[in-house]
Amino acid sequence: MTAGAPLFRVVHGNPSVEETAALAAVFAAKLAAGPPGDRARRRGPAGGWADRARSMRAPLTRGPDAWRASSQPQ
Repeated sequence: MTAGAPLFRVVHGNPSVEETAALAAVFAAKLAAGPPGDRARRRGPAGGWADRARSMRAPLTRGPDAWRASSQPQ
């Protein structure tokens, strides 16, 4: 990045000077906080709601009444 290049640019809309300054303050605070590093590692395990395996169903089985089991939760 060159010395005269803007740090960010607005691609849609027409923000006021105050809104642009607020956005710059948020970016500055985020950069001052540094990389997440240890904060991300200190998080505990996610609950069961975040488990993606929960949304996958069991494989369907063959048989005369297999269609009944196809919609039943396991």
